[in-house]
Amino acid sequence: MLHVRVISPAARTEEVLRIAADCPAVVNVLKLPGAAYDPEGDVVEFDVAREGANSVLADLRALGLKDTGGISVEQLDLSISSAAEVAEQITPGDAEDAVVWEELSARTAAETRMTWSYFAFLALAVQIAAIGALLDQPILIVGAMVLGPDFGPVAAMCFGVLQRNLRLIGAAAVTLAAGFAVAVSITLVCAIASRLMGWIEPTMLDDRPLTSFIIHPDRWSFVVAVLAGVAGILSMTARKSSALVGVFISVTTVPAAGNIAVAIALAHWDEVGASLIQLGVNLAGMIVAGIATLFVQRTMWARFGQHDIIPRSPELEGHPTSGRVSGKR
Repeated sequence: MLHVRVISPAARTEEVLRIAADCPAVVNVLKLPGAAYDPEGDVVEFDVAREGANSVLADLRALGLKDTGGISVEQLDLSISSAAEVAEQITPGDAEDAVVWEELSARTAAETRMTWSYFAFLALAVQIAAIGALLDQPILIVGAMVLGPDFGPVAAMCFGVLQRNLRLIGAAAVTLAAGFAVAVSITLVCAIASRLMGWIEPTMLDDRPLTSFIIHPDRWSFVVAVLAGVAGILSMTARKSSALVGVFISVTTVPAAGNIAVAIALAHWDEVGASLIQLGVNLAGMIVAGIATLFVQRTMWARFGQHDIIPRSPELEGHPTSGRVSGKR
């Protein structure tokens, strides 16, 4: 179940209550007249089955409450209510499979922000991967994979394609490219400094059987990236964050970036090209798979789920949205 709180101008409150009353997925409706101070208005709260949330949120957005009031949604970890149980039973679909498009829109928009933490985690991950490549230590490569935050912008790009939102696609692409550029640059500087101090030498990249897969992209690299892309999108839409760890470990983006840096520092130019191909293959596989997965989810929910509206990214468009898709019967 999701808990929805609406701050509504008094003139709109009856419409909010009507939307809640008309949806069988909504229960436990609470009205607090005049409870809101800033912005001034009434407060309406209710619980809604996750699989029925999209139509309710779309109708609330259509009232213009984003500008005149506010809508907030949070996940309910526990709801002891017979009415809630009935609502979940009669609402078509399953909570585990339901995609709340507003939630995904907000999350992917957040993933396009170029924050210090994003750059820091990616730079640290690439440096650890570079050390793993130099020492031929797979455990360091795995650790670097887990640490890398690069799937967020990839997911945002996929969602942008689904929405045909060029601004979201562009923002995600810039964030992804800038992140790897900064991370590789920092790692390159560290690698050059290490070479000048005599800590590393070109021969360290000559024979490393345990991590040589980084510079040998092949069809399986693409296949694994595709599978990881599917798993990554499903983990986001189904709120299974633990599955993302498997996604991070499966793809060779961060190790390839780390190898690019040390290969440049040690003048292994053939490895630079191979690593770039590996990076491109993995990103392409995840993006293609992510887009396909979102299209399949939208199509399946259109055929078997409730009537939903997929919104444009609120932060990048500020527009309620795009198109209504039919749902589960």
